[in-house]
Amino acid sequence: MNGRGWIAGAAVSLALLVGAGPLSAAEVQHQTDYSIRLSGLPVATASFRSAFSGNRYTISGSLHSAGLADIFSRTQGTTSVSGTIGRDNLHATSYSVTYRSGKRGRAIDVTFRNGNVIHASMVPARRKPANWVPVSSADMRAVLDPISGLIIPAGKRICPKTLPIFDGESRMDLQLTSKGTKPYSTKGFEGEAVVCGIRFIPKSGYKKGRDDVEYLRRLSTMEIWFAKAEEANVYAPVYVRIPTKLGPVTVSATRFGG
Repeated sequence: MNGRGWIAGAAVSLALLVGAGPLSAAEVQHQTDYSIRLSGLPVATASFRSAFSGNRYTISGSLHSAGLADIFSRTQGTTSVSGTIGRDNLHATSYSVTYRSGKRGRAIDVTFRNGNVIHASMVPARRKPANWVPVSSADMRAVLDPISGLIIPAGKRICPKTLPIFDGESRMDLQLTSKGTKPYSTKGFEGEAVVCGIRFIPKSGYKKGRDDVEYLRRLSTMEIWFAKAEEANVYAPVYVRIPTKLGPVTVSATRFGG
């Protein structure tokens, strides 16, 4: 992930989430929509659909720039992930992201087996500078993709916990700490959300010493809120707040099922 993209990428990765369908034999589809804002101004929208059948799940979604961001550089992307439902986490078998911003685009594909990365590709490949922190084979063991990793089965600890994330290029830990509950209301949901503080810890797959990476590493005021999808019996994010030097980036669920 390149320099300025770390802040945007962190927000987008957290935005590429979805409430889930019931963990039952019958397939159920569920849609979740998000609004992404910078200092209160709309910059993007995202829409996702999931389908669960037995112990299998699939998630597909799209993201489009909006407002002033769309005027200066139109951005759009799609993502898909599929895998199996485990006791503690959703475990992907395949994860892909394709995005384009202006004239530049990139496609990422990752294949997992038992939580380990067995294949990862990026087209076009990124040039690695001398200060690039390479991703080792050990970094790609026992990891989660950035979508499935943030969907947590009910009855399991939401925060505190550490999520080992690999997004196809970068390896990071997301450390969640408990901050109580707060009310949240949107189409399809009204109730208490579990609030977690979130710390971003880059491990590999980034330029060492970049100002924006260090800024995110030092941040102690990021938050992520999880709401329970009752039929699914899982928790998924409905709100994310990332302070930046240009103002807060917020990701808010405008629809959570329903």
